[in-house]
Amino acid sequence: MTSHHDVLIIGAGPAGAAAAYWLAKEGLDVVMVDKKLFPREKTCGDGLTPRAVKQIHDMGLGDQLSQFHRYDGLRTTAHGKAIELHWPSHPIYPQHGYVVRRRELDTMVARNAVAAGATLLEGHEALAPVLERGFVRGATVQSEDTDTPFDITARYVIVADGANSRFGRSLGTFRTKEWPYGTAIRTYWETPRHAEPWIESALDVKDRNGNPMPGYGWIFPLANGEVNVGVGTLATNKRPADVNLRALMNTYADQQREDWKLSGDIRMPWSFLLPMGGAVSGIGGKNFMFIGDAAGCVNPLNGEGIDYGLETGRLAAQMLDTETDFTVAWPAELRTHYGYAFSIARRLAGLLTVPGLLPKAGPIGMRSRTVMKLALRVMGNLVTEEDSDALARVWRTAGRLSVKFDDRVPFPAADVRV
Repeated sequence: MTSHHDVLIIGAGPAGAAAAYWLAKEGLDVVMVDKKLFPREKTCGDGLTPRAVKQIHDMGLGDQLSQFHRYDGLRTTAHGKAIELHWPSHPIYPQHGYVVRRRELDTMVARNAVAAGATLLEGHEALAPVLERGFVRGATVQSEDTDTPFDITARYVIVADGANSRFGRSLGTFRTKEWPYGTAIRTYWETPRHAEPWIESALDVKDRNGNPMPGYGWIFPLANGEVNVGVGTLATNKRPADVNLRALMNTYADQQREDWKLSGDIRMPWSFLLPMGGAVSGIGGKNFMFIGDAAGCVNPLNGEGIDYGLETGRLAAQMLDTETDFTVAWPAELRTHYGYAFSIARRLAGLLTVPGLLPKAGPIGMRSRTVMKLALRVMGNLVTEEDSDALARVWRTAGRLSVKFDDRVPFPAADVRV
């Protein structure tokens, strides 16, 4: 059995579903395949930034999103201090975010794509690409209900199967291992503080021996009796994260247990590794594109990727109208939107892996509310090319300078293997 479509999308998370929605709205015949059944769990902090909220509103999901927990900003804690910061006002983005479990968010955006006219094949794994003269003509797919694989072919293929893209490896993508990457683990805990108006980030995470770790801890209220609690660390090949994530998670939860009144046993601990800052090469081909986490579209400073996933899904849909070969055009498009920011953020993230730097720099930053406001805006992905204020100009200038010194630019072309 073989079916043919205009567009085949591998993965139906936020990135893939966003691409499917916008393409289906234009009348294209779109099919998404996802190896999981919805609703499905996904390792994530569950937080949506204002940038992500805008994309979800643009897809007509504002009313559905409003049913979940809305939060006003970030509470940052470190070295005995706490600062509460509202999301900054912005001409494009709302001044609030939401916390939504990924099983609910992913189901919502996938069903929305189906309502727009896309087809979703749940429980179908894309085993391998179907190749023909340099084109990806589709994928060999197998349903969990049968042992017989079949081919799905399409004019275009969009790959959105996550940070460790198996489909991508079969097409020759690879991660630049010299760049910082993230490792993280998340869990759920019961607490009476489950409806706080702030998400919380701890910048002074320590291991069981009291050694500071290059990364942060988080507590995101879900307003359902639970909070999402997790820790993330930054690492490079030169300075790998030599840490047991489960042990670090337990240590952090123990440190927060009294203040947050955490109760019950640790639930659903899932860990993951994230290529960040455009670290994935070979993300465009003659008729295919990689989007979201599969393309390394993750903020190197905080591991946030949902907003980039939603945006790159939309950008990929738009590119189908303007280009016939995505080999060079798609990486160039992502560099235009994210290259400067990812380059400078990647350098800063690399500095945070230097032993002893975070404990020295953290107290200085926490003394200044202005510095922390600037950090929130940068880490919240709230600086755009259209912004003309002083911070935006400084951030973009730093990004341009950073790119000039890059041995390898973000989103390098497939043939760049420096």
